[in-house]
Amino acid sequence: MTVAKSGTNRQSTQPSKSARKQRTRQSTAGRKTWTASGAKPKARKTKAGPVHRWSQRVTQESDALDLKHGVFTLRDPKRIASSLKRSAEHSSRRKASPYRSALSMLTFYINRAGKSLPIAQKKRLERAKVELKHLFHRPV
Repeated sequence: MTVAKSGTNRQSTQPSKSARKQRTRQSTAGRKTWTASGAKPKARKTKAGPVHRWSQRVTQESDALDLKHGVFTLRDPKRIASSLKRSAEHSSRRKASPYRSALSMLTFYINRAGKSLPIAQKKRLERAKVELKHLFHRPV
């Protein structure tokens, strides 16, 4: 422990560097952290019951649009945008304007795919957003 410089002989409340290292030893798997006493942490309990996937339900039962099957896997951003526009304009279940509905579905798909979406496909879908704005005569 160290003595404070103010001359009051107070000791520092922070543990030394070696004490911090001992407390945070990692197991060979690199996932679990050992406690200061060297005991393994307790396993976490998992929640039993049905899994509720709200995003899956949205894509299946949403009132937003009736999309053509495989629209997000098309190779041409212009074809993706035109298909979304066509679906948005012909849908009787949407609540917002056709532009907002089409852009919302495209954004939802990109966000839902997350890190599993290949970089090339994500770039293609981002270009489709720009094409969608052109088709609806919106500023880019």
